[in-house]
Amino acid sequence: MSIVEQVHTVVWGDLEQDSDFPAQRPLLAHYTSVAVLDMMMGNDEIWFSNPLYMNDLEELRFGMIQGASAFRNSPELRAAFTDEGLYESLVRHFDHFFFEFDAKHAFDTYVMCLARHDTENNDGLLSMWRGYGAGGSGVAIVFDTAKINAADNSPLIIGAVRYASTQARLKWIRDKLAEIANLIRGITPSDEELSHIAYHWIERLKVFSLFTKHEGFHEEREWRIVYMSERDTESKLKEMHGYAVTPRGVEPKLKFKVRPLEGMFDEQLSLEGIVDRIILGPTTSTAIAANSVKRLLQQKGKPSLAEKIVPSTIPFRL
Repeated sequence: MSIVEQVHTVVWGDLEQDSDFPAQRPLLAHYTSVAVLDMMMGNDEIWFSNPLYMNDLEELRFGMIQGASAFRNSPELRAAFTDEGLYESLVRHFDHFFFEFDAKHAFDTYVMCLARHDTENNDGLLSMWRGYGAGGSGVAIVFDTAKINAADNSPLIIGAVRYASTQARLKWIRDKLAEIANLIRGITPSDEELSHIAYHWIERLKVFSLFTKHEGFHEEREWRIVYMSERDTESKLKEMHGYAVTPRGVEPKLKFKVRPLEGMFDEQLSLEGIVDRIILGPTTSTAIAANSVKRLLQQKGKPSLAEKIVPSTIPFRL
C-alpha cells in the first residue's frame, strides 16, 4: 500500500458509514415557519443555508481553523521529516488547498439541518419547536429518506451529526495528525505524494467540520444534507445557487429544486413523494389552523400532502 493510500485509510477510516445514508434511511424532520412551508410548496424547492450564517457560531469555522492551525504547527509532522524542505512543501500544498476552498468554495457550501424523527412521533420535539419552529407556531416537515435515491456522484452528502466536547474535537485533530506523522516518518515522499497527503487532510477536515458539533446540542439528534460546490464537478446544481434577503441582510442560499435530475436523482423524485407528514406546531394546533394549512397545500397543487397534516398535542403555549 502506498503512503497516499495509507494516509487515506488513516484520515477516513473512522467514518461510520453504516450509521449514515444510504445504509440508514431514517425519517428526518425540518422545523421551520409556515411562511417557509408556503415558499417550499409553491416552488417545489428546499432552501439550504450557508453554515457561516447558522445558529452554532462554531459550525464550519471551528474545524477548518483549528484543523489548519494544527496542521501548520504540528510538532509531530515537522519531526517526521529529516528534510525541512519536504515539510515546508507539505505545508505549501495544504495552504494552496485551504485558500482555494476559502476563495472559491466556502461561499457556496450549504447545509440543510434536520432532526432524526421517530416513526410513531406525531408531536415533534419541544426543544426543536422552541429553537427552530417559530416558537411552536411553525411546522415540522418530516421527510422519508427511504424515498430518496441519489447517484454515488451526487454533490449532496446526507449524514448524522456527531457530538463531542471542544477538547474531544481538538484531540481528534491532534491524534489524526500524529497518525499521519507516524506514516511519513522514515520515508521520503515525492512532491506529488505530499500534495495528495495535504489534499486528503483538507477534504477530511471539511467533512469533520460540517458533521460535528458541540455536545451541548446533542438533544437535537441532528442530521444534515450538505452541498459542497467543489463536488458538483458537472455544475448540475449551479443554477440553484441563489440568495435570500433576511433580517441579517443578503445571504447566499442553495434553492434546491426537488425534481428528477439526470445522472444524479431518479425520475421519481418529488416533494410530495418524499414528505411523510407535516406536523403543526403546538401553539397553533387548532382545527382552523389545520384547515388553513390544508388549503395552502391544496392551492399550491399538493392535495396529497393536505391529507398528511398532523397537529402536535404538546401542551405548550407562549
